Amino acid sequence: MTRRGFAVVVAAAACVTAGVTHPPAAAGTQASPRPRLVVLLVVDQLRADYLERYSARWNGGLKRLMQEGAWYTNGAYPYASTVTCPGHATISTGRFPRSHGIVMNSWFERERGRVVECTADDRVQTVTSGGSIAGGDSAAKLQGSTFAGRVKASGGRVVTISLKGRSAIMPAGRQSDATVWFGAGGTFVTSTAFAQELPPFARDTLAAFPLASERSSGPWTKLLPEDAYSGPDDGVGEKPPAGWTALFPHPIDIPQFFAAWQASPLSDAYLQRLAAAAIDGYKLGQGPATDFLSVSFSALDIVGHAFGPDSHEIQDMLARLDQTIGALLARLDERVGRGHYVLALTADHGVAPIPERMKGEGHDAGRIDTRGVARAVDAALQPLLGPGQYVAAVLYTDLYFAPGAWDRIVERPRALEAVKQAILASGGVQRVFEASELHRVRADDPFQRAAALGYFKGRSGDLILVPKRLWIASAAATTHGTPHDYDQRVPIIFFGGSVRAARLAEPATPADIAPTLGRLAQIRFDTPDGRVLPVQP
Repeated sequence: MTRRGFAVVVAAAACVTAGVTHPPAAAGTQASPRPRLVVLLVVDQLRADYLERYSARWNGGLKRLMQEGAWYTNGAYPYASTVTCPGHATISTGRFPRSHGIVMNSWFERERGRVVECTADDRVQTVTSGGSIAGGDSAAKLQGSTFAGRVKASGGRVVTISLKGRSAIMPAGRQSDATVWFGAGGTFVTSTAFAQELPPFARDTLAAFPLASERSSGPWTKLLPEDAYSGPDDGVGEKPPAGWTALFPHPIDIPQFFAAWQASPLSDAYLQRLAAAAIDGYKLGQGPATDFLSVSFSALDIVGHAFGPDSHEIQDMLARLDQTIGALLARLDERVGRGHYVLALTADHGVAPIPERMKGEGHDAGRIDTRGVARAVDAALQPLLGPGQYVAAVLYTDLYFAPGAWDRIVERPRALEAVKQAILASGGVQRVFEASELHRVRADDPFQRAAALGYFKGRSGDLILVPKRLWIASAAATTHGTPHDYDQRVPIIFFGGSVRAARLAEPATPADIAPTLGRLAQIRFDTPDGRVLPVQP
């Protein structure tokens, strides 16, 4: 497919005209005193610097938000566990992981001796268009209430949509009118935690636009002229998914179709199509109470892990997402009315540069071998505690010991020191914190503060590792999940209603989003960590 052809597919998925710059509202236009609809857009892995680096030729929704919204350019997560599930939980609750309890995408459950996903819930079932299947997901592990929950309690309708289950579930909390995500069976699903059947808007969209028909969309080609992209198309360290090379174009109609579809701009466009259908199906923004719509776009994260933050794939994905968000804003303008909705845009985390690229440029960069860390710790303990396997799991930065092992270690200062030295000697780790060091937050130690804000007793590891800058613990091209700025810094933009257009340098965190939306929607939502940001005149 030609560059123009692929752009037409994205625009067609929106069912509205996209890719145009919208002028500011005319002088004298009165915003609704209480918005009819609150919209939350989360772009998975949207680093703060992307808006500056890659926006020169954008002319759609992202550009409109940058120009007409209250844009906090120094937004950042203050904690260390900068991954998807904690990020979405922080945005929705106004709390940090030490309060909301979602410490990672998964953690080691000591009572059962197994790794559990942040949304896994054996008490519920997954619901597809064909019925229910065992093994479901919910927000049962989330501590505290969500902004969506307050909207629901106030009589509003709540709809949350994403490619990832955790990115749809955490913004909703424990109940919604519709919570939908892309399931392992190659279709969109929900859970009996939210509904007994797939919501009509999702069922009807899947029937009218079968995912299998996306095979005919043609390959993913570049949207912009070649000179709009910086750097090489096949950068050092890129690890494209199966069926793709490091160079454009990227085919969609391949044996790995669903993986290719999710990693392409087509999946973002389909989410926009679902959002548009939900706006119409639930008549969001048309009732007596304020409604809530959350859309979390996931494709950027999939592409970022494979190609890295400097790739042509990231640059093109953002250019196309600019169009897709433009289409969504156009639908909101048409159905709800400009000035009658408010919107917040942010990300759940950033991403690190590819270590091999950084190493090639002379930086101290590399990869932490977590299995090697576990072996080194066991080897260090055996002369002191006797033969045995003492490490139960190393999940990125969290190290868990087998039952009883940690108590034996802390009783022996030599054993604890041997463990720490073994970890530090294994390569790529800058600091090691014991759980007992994280019960309080120290303002004078940034790494301790970040680790403490991400620590939740019973779920976090016995030891928390802080990787060195430019070091990652992943086999993917790159990843995130550290307290370094490239992982923590994300954009925070408020838009619509009575929000004033401004570029603001004062620090903010995504925990500020829920209480600020509460103020804008006149729904009180006090949180222990977030604060109301001054986005109104």
